[in-house]
Amino acid sequence: MHNPTSLNYQGHDVGTQYRSAIYYVDGEQKVAAELSREEEAASGHHADSIVTEITPASTFWRAEEYHQQYLDKQSKGSCIS
Repeated sequence: MHNPTSLNYQGHDVGTQYRSAIYYVDGEQKVAAELSREEEAASGHHADSIVTEITPASTFWRAEEYHQQYLDKQSKGSCIS
């Protein structure tokens, strides 16, 4: 679940690391992301403006292991709280 209208938070998590963002690696992805954002904004599904940023991808840092497959671990009760 993701709310594209929330700037720098998702649920109870707050900070720039929780911003709504799409990262692209080439011009085709950038255009697709911009079109997707425009279509979602025009859909009428959101009362507030879409704040999703679209920016070039840079270094990718893999999250800690306890974040990997988070939803699967939640459903099995093995996630660290």
